[in-house]
Amino acid sequence: MPTSNSIGLRAAIYARVSSDQQAQCGTIASQVAALDQRVAADGLVLEAEQRFIDDGYTGSTLLRPAMERLRDQAAAGAIDRLYVHSPDRLARRYAYQVLLVDEFQQCGVELVFLNRALSQGPEDELLLQVQGVVAEYERAKIMERSRRGKLHAARSGKVNVLAHAPYGYRYLPKALAGGQATMNVHLEEARVVQEMFRWVGVERLSISQVARKLKDRGIASPRGRSYWDRGTVWGILRNPTYKGQAAFGKRKIVERQVRLRPYRQQPEQPRRPVSYIRTPAEDWISIPVPAIIDADLFDAVGRQLQENKQRHRLAKQTPRYLLQGLVVCGQCEFALCGRRVRNRWYYRCVGNVARRMTGQKVCGNHSVRGDLLEEAVWNDVKALLADPQRVWEEYQRRLAPGTGQQAGSKPRDPQAMVRHVQRQIGRLIDAYSEGLIGKEDFEPRVRGARQRLAQLQAAAESLARQEDQQRQMRLVIGQLEAFSQQVSAGLKEADWAMRRDLIRTLVKRIEVGPEEVRVVYRVGVGPFALAPRRGQAQDCWRRPRRALSSAQVPSMIRGHAGRIQADAVADAVADAAVVPVGVGAG
Repeated sequence: MPTSNSIGLRAAIYARVSSDQQAQCGTIASQVAALDQRVAADGLVLEAEQRFIDDGYTGSTLLRPAMERLRDQAAAGAIDRLYVHSPDRLARRYAYQVLLVDEFQQCGVELVFLNRALSQGPEDELLLQVQGVVAEYERAKIMERSRRGKLHAARSGKVNVLAHAPYGYRYLPKALAGGQATMNVHLEEARVVQEMFRWVGVERLSISQVARKLKDRGIASPRGRSYWDRGTVWGILRNPTYKGQAAFGKRKIVERQVRLRPYRQQPEQPRRPVSYIRTPAEDWISIPVPAIIDADLFDAVGRQLQENKQRHRLAKQTPRYLLQGLVVCGQCEFALCGRRVRNRWYYRCVGNVARRMTGQKVCGNHSVRGDLLEEAVWNDVKALLADPQRVWEEYQRRLAPGTGQQAGSKPRDPQAMVRHVQRQIGRLIDAYSEGLIGKEDFEPRVRGARQRLAQLQAAAESLARQEDQQRQMRLVIGQLEAFSQQVSAGLKEADWAMRRDLIRTLVKRIEVGPEEVRVVYRVGVGPFALAPRRGQAQDCWRRPRRALSSAQVPSMIRGHAGRIQADAVADAVADAAVVPVGVGAG
């Protein structure tokens, strides 16, 4: 039965599972069903936008899409009560659990765990802490047992620890193989693999020639495409599985490494905050499997590939384009790659290359003259370093668009208004307890006062975050000026390598559209930011910040301020720059 205290409360639920397999199996559905049932039992209405679900996201990080939106809604005062199945669904690390529980409570959100009640008593606080520590310990034990189990199975020669069966093989699980998983040879694909090794090891063809021969013969790639990528051919020719020695442990997991830009149509924060790196061949564990080619031919192919690499005239170990890895298409979000035509070079969208898009173009965006685009971007970087104060000027202009409020201006004493409403609520409660007003008058008046109080508290917290952001901006401007003084002397005589280093330090990505080119600088204020009523707290930088741009720009580029990442420069707050298409679309 709903209580009088729950009438009018805005409810929300949060659910999470740790892997894609759990999400596909529907294990999260049981959490959501239990949460919906509890919300209905409490007599509350759950809106569709108040369902925060993270399917397949690990609890070892706070950077999850639904958790991001949930924390933003809580900070904005849009949630009164949050239902979660258990504390380990919020996070698997004890420190993150404490941070989230404290943040939600400071925002006025009542937390309800289905497996236990959360109160302010010391026993309940101790139980919550113990559960958090046990959840983190359980996760570490599961990972360690899984690692040791896979390592033991690989040393025992079991193929079920391999990620997948490569081209030319088929994996047969133990349920169909008589109790022991095996990897069988696919005869039709195995003949293709033998031909590829013979072409390189005996006929001494290049990888590009092998890819063209496969396409001319109408042989589909491992993904069913009509053409073969050179990387796919190279991966097959270097895979020791084909000589009967499948390798386990080719890669290892490390902390997530910084990328130049996120992959196409993927968030900047992946489901698992880790990166994979290749391990030395001597650390691999060999698992015997049926061989398709002999070891001598495999070694001959390796020697030929090394010789082709040394003799290839166009092969270069250093980058050839100034903006390499930074340019993306503003329409299809594919990367733009450098392409030379006679004495000029262009940046061309990958989506405009039919052979890389399963035979059909997916984008009609034009190519951009490389020399003009690189010169325009370099001029904008120099303009930013020459006048760092434009970051602060634009920040002041965009702080409150349309309201006329400038940085530094404050509303009429919000803390005094909060205290006034709190005293008003206290007087209403005293009047009701003494019988001076009835229940029919007390409930709507106190409900309205509490809503007003939540709005004032949210406004006060927003103002506090705004003031902290201004302090951060002033610090960043000073550091940017110091960095500018260090490099300004050599900007005019900067060589190609120095230009590339500065651009990769300042620029996040360059979006090429049909009518304009946008230079987006690195953005963010962190790794520490102001948490609600709690000073500096790690991992609270994930909230979106106001974007900034410059007010005055050269005729070639209208630049915006950006985040600078260098040894002597901290993070800034910025938006993007717009480059007119006059840089030469082709």
